[in-house]
Amino acid sequence: MGKLIADEARMFYVTGLQNAHAMETQAIQLLTRQVERLENYPELEARMREHLEESKSQRARLEEVLHGLEENYSALKEAALGIGGNFAALAHVAASDEILKNTLANYMFEHFEIAAYKSLIAMSEHLGDAAGAAAAEISLREEERMAAWIDERIGSTTLTFLQRVEAGETADH
Repeated sequence: MGKLIADEARMFYVTGLQNAHAMETQAIQLLTRQVERLENYPELEARMREHLEESKSQRARLEEVLHGLEENYSALKEAALGIGGNFAALAHVAASDEILKNTLANYMFEHFEIAAYKSLIAMSEHLGDAAGAAAAEISLREEERMAAWIDERIGSTTLTFLQRVEAGETADH
């Protein structure tokens, strides 16, 4: 592999790390907004708070990898995704089925994160960044556990919501 090609491959890897950092910042913002509104779903609230802490750790791991490569995260990407994340979280607040919309969106977002970490693992291994691969592997396992947890509870969350509706409880959170 020529130097120019290697430099370009490294550039895409750094961009992927920066994108993942921005993705985790967005996840932190989404989770922070959601946990504030889950008082009627205590199991979900507790797991979301746990995943919020995992997301903070994932972002810190990405910062370490970037630092090891003498790179930084992109403040511009952080700002853009942060605004988008806040709008996404707020968009569901007005919905009468907020919990259902958030559950489906969270399931989708977890799979997006899983794909992003799998891509980072492939790039880091190709470029010989063992630390990057190890960090992405840890985050991948956390995201897979969260996606599986949500998957196992889509039905029960939906039924709890319907029971609340049938009981005349209109507040979805």
